[in-house]
Amino acid sequence: MYELMERINEAADVKKFSMDELDKLAVEIREALFNRLTKIGGHFGPNFGMVEAEIALHYVLCSPKDQFVFDVSHQSYPHKILTGRKAGYIDDNRFSEDSGYTNPAESEHDLFNVGHTSTSISLASGLAKARDLKGEHRNVIALIGDGSLSGGEAMEALNVAGSELNSNFIIVVNDNEMAIAENHGGIYKNLAELRKTQGKAANNIFTAFGLDYMYVEKGNDIPTLIEAFQKVKDIDHPIVVHIHTVKGLGYKIAEEHKEEWHWCVPFDRNTGAPTIDFGNCEDYTSITADYIMQKAKKDKKFLIITPAMPGSVGLSADMRKELGDQYIDVGIAEEQAVAMASGAAKNGAKPLVVTNTTFIQRTYDQISQDVCINGNAVTILLNFTSFAGLTDVTHLGIFGIAAFSNIPKLQILAPSSKSEYLNMLDWALDQNEHPVMILIPGNEVTDREADTDYSQIGKFKIEKQGEKVAVLALGDFYQMGESLVNAIKENMGFEPTLINPRFASAIDTELLKSLEENHSLVVTLEDGILDGGFGQKIAAFYSTSEIKVKNYGLEKKFYDRYNPAELLKELGMTDDAMVEEIKRLLGK
Repeated sequence: MYELMERINEAADVKKFSMDELDKLAVEIREALFNRLTKIGGHFGPNFGMVEAEIALHYVLCSPKDQFVFDVSHQSYPHKILTGRKAGYIDDNRFSEDSGYTNPAESEHDLFNVGHTSTSISLASGLAKARDLKGEHRNVIALIGDGSLSGGEAMEALNVAGSELNSNFIIVVNDNEMAIAENHGGIYKNLAELRKTQGKAANNIFTAFGLDYMYVEKGNDIPTLIEAFQKVKDIDHPIVVHIHTVKGLGYKIAEEHKEEWHWCVPFDRNTGAPTIDFGNCEDYTSITADYIMQKAKKDKKFLIITPAMPGSVGLSADMRKELGDQYIDVGIAEEQAVAMASGAAKNGAKPLVVTNTTFIQRTYDQISQDVCINGNAVTILLNFTSFAGLTDVTHLGIFGIAAFSNIPKLQILAPSSKSEYLNMLDWALDQNEHPVMILIPGNEVTDREADTDYSQIGKFKIEKQGEKVAVLALGDFYQMGESLVNAIKENMGFEPTLINPRFASAIDTELLKSLEENHSLVVTLEDGILDGGFGQKIAAFYSTSEIKVKNYGLEKKFYDRYNPAELLKELGMTDDAMVEEIKRLLGK
């Protein structure tokens, strides 16, 4: 099955193949991708669409001397196969050797750990500048998708490349007419015009930046690509090579349903159906989508803003169409989403910004400056906030509380049940005094009675009154708190207090003071890193009292592809381990 791939042990080996063999190699690479993706999932469409381009690049250029930088790098699987890492795709026992993104720890052919978008041109421009300062000679190649061009950093990098760099710099724009979902923004009108005119349109965003330009219509044809890359190899100035490709090429289902097949879970190749049984249980993503649709019908001032992440809250193409003017996708531009929301709130709309936690990190300045200093009632709704959600090092959601909880005026709400989540959404969107960030729970959906008013900022809720030990279980870790208090009662013979903090950004000083009367230990549980997080605020409050505080959470480190259950064990966050530690702290 992998006759030609067996001959590839290093990047230079691809140069030994004939043109006919290269086409057959593309077929084998797709078979290897199928082998991995049907069994463990991953980014499907981006990789299937770039097989030929990456074969051609390695055929013409000489990695690692010539340096490749992949934007997002979720299209880098063929590159990995061609640079000595085929085992991670054809040997089921070695899947774990390859991450889903470029990773310098894996290979000298990977320059950066990359998982966020719009960065490749910037990173590669730095490589090119350093090369020139050192008097070296090599090709520097930035690969970027059309969707990623909507990110501000990509525009900034094009601006610099077209005016400040005067040496070899090759920017390959992979235009498959898609981001994760459909593209949004004025730049895509120009890309469409360039495709229509075979690159000859008078209006050309790339030449407007001062860049040379080449268009390749047959972006999935290896001989055509090889010819194009041979023309730009060793070029003495920056150039954009604009290639038109098909996302998901080689799998009809993916070609016809590009958005759904950007990323996939393990699936049956014949039908495309997932092979993982998700059951019929409710999940917070579908709950959120239903809430948004109902809210939009009831309130015409309600506005959804997303930076190319409608899927983060389950908004399908049909739902987006139904939302009409109450929905706007700003492209991969988180800063624009947040600042636009501030303007919308200022003029009386009720904006809800939706994305994943890992991506909102780019908007610290906009949240602080444009939203919070101005006190505008923007609501930011974040998915994948949990340590148990996305586990790749580039996509962790565990830094959100520490990153944002110390911005003045911003109220971070951490719901712990379905009703609490929905009530927090209603309160945040209907009030006009506070910027609010809501962390979508990442655990199983549970429910219990919840308050509807959260205007008493920082007000904690005692869910179970007890003594001696108070467990403050925040958001995602509330269920862990329930389990812990039951384990304490069973093992230690008394009923501890269980508290639902609800606010990750403020503390209830009155309640905390009252605990001093009949408690000697406070335990905090938070789904995030401890440094700068919620628990440390509690510890600081009790720093001059006799109450001991034990904070449980994650270390300040870049975890990568970990098993969540195993990580809890390592951190001593199982019931048994925590009970033993509580006994020790109480002197039992």
